[in-house]
Amino acid sequence: MTADVALVNSGKKIKPRAAGNAVLWLTPVGGATLPSSPVHQDSSRPRLVQKNKSFEPHVLVVPVGSVVEFPNRDPFFHNVFSLFEGKRFDLGLYEAGSTRNVVFDKPGVSYIFCNIHSEMSAVVIAVSSPFYGISDAHGRVAIPHVLAGRYTLRIWYENTLPEDLNNLTRDVTIAEDASSLGSMRLPPTNVPQSHQNMYGHDYPPPLPDSPSYERH
Repeated sequence: MTADVALVNSGKKIKPRAAGNAVLWLTPVGGATLPSSPVHQDSSRPRLVQKNKSFEPHVLVVPVGSVVEFPNRDPFFHNVFSLFEGKRFDLGLYEAGSTRNVVFDKPGVSYIFCNIHSEMSAVVIAVSSPFYGISDAHGRVAIPHVLAGRYTLRIWYENTLPEDLNNLTRDVTIAEDASSLGSMRLPPTNVPQSHQNMYGHDYPPPLPDSPSYERH
């Protein structure tokens, strides 16, 4: 099953690459059938890697109940936390080469930050469905192995307001020979994205890089 995600501004499309990292998922309604085996066959645990003072990938989608690994591959400490929506956690301070795990045990959107490096951010979306996909740089989404039936279609995009995303939620019926969900049009927002540390304070000024507990 495929779909196209387009950002619109005053009724006109903007650059297709701006539609990357949009998440679509289909939740079965009523008697819709779930697959007998996992749709996403990768046997390794999902990972949100800390490298070059960033999280890779920036957006991660997992089924509810998944264990996500947070390996630190930078030569200094990180302190990963999420205190806003979805899963709330604080992994504490941990050094280069080590890994911490988090179980995402309920549906929701979790905004992930580092308490040391203010520029680091990521999003983990836990969904109660095996049918999900993330748009590429051109807004193209592929959701594999969707079975015929009724579903609730939801979409998430970081730069679209929650109320606008809620307005795009709808029920759809997937026929046996269906291959496309059509085009999703998202209104972007230019609201600046900023956050405080896990204590509710502004981040202190950066210090030179160091393998020790740096505060950049």
